[in-house]
Amino acid sequence: MPEIIINGSEGRLEGRYHHSDQKGAPVVLVLHPHPLYGGTMNNKVVYRLYHTFAQNGFSVLRFNFRGVGKSQGKYDDGIGELTDAATALDWLQLQNPDAMTCWISGFSFGAWISLQLLMRRPEIEGFVAVSPPANLYDFSFLSPCPAAGLITQGDRDDVVTEESVAKLAGKLGSQHGSNIEYKHIAGADHYYRGVEEQLDAVVGEYVLRRMQDFKQKRKVRPDRKRRQLPRD
Repeated sequence: MPEIIINGSEGRLEGRYHHSDQKGAPVVLVLHPHPLYGGTMNNKVVYRLYHTFAQNGFSVLRFNFRGVGKSQGKYDDGIGELTDAATALDWLQLQNPDAMTCWISGFSFGAWISLQLLMRRPEIEGFVAVSPPANLYDFSFLSPCPAAGLITQGDRDDVVTEESVAKLAGKLGSQHGSNIEYKHIAGADHYYRGVEEQLDAVVGEYVLRRMQDFKQKRKVRPDRKRRQLPRD
């Protein structure tokens, strides 16, 4: 789990990177909670997401947004943080030019940033959003949601309301051609304290199933190429 430094628009970004030994391994970027409320790449939920993806064969990058830890700069109301995430994804893809697929994941504020990046990067084909703060931020940009994904939420969360997340998941799931799964985790507060293994199991099962389906489709259609569109 080596420390890496990425050159960001405001200076260095501090990260941790796991490189899979599998040829053509999928890649995923994992984003942390709000920088002004103690969010870092070492948050327990982020750390567990990182390891769950690594255990399922992904090359995984997590990093600190600007102004957090050793990352330079200062908090920028989500605008600069989205730029940081795009820069980190660029770095991850440069290390893995033959990756079979690209995913994004985030917890709380990180989920909000991750889904914005999803809308801007057509190469992202899957996501895991843990407790996206639907009662605190506008998610109307997901119109429509361009990739299949998993959304999780706890019923004892006193930061993000279960009702708002269930409503968001239902809205996304009703869009034509969408494939959104919503998992309610009983007994989970915002930080999933005491039910961490249940979160691991939910995310791990989803990732494993999606990757098995993806690999099967590749066998059926070996010449399939991922859609590439111009970036903004």
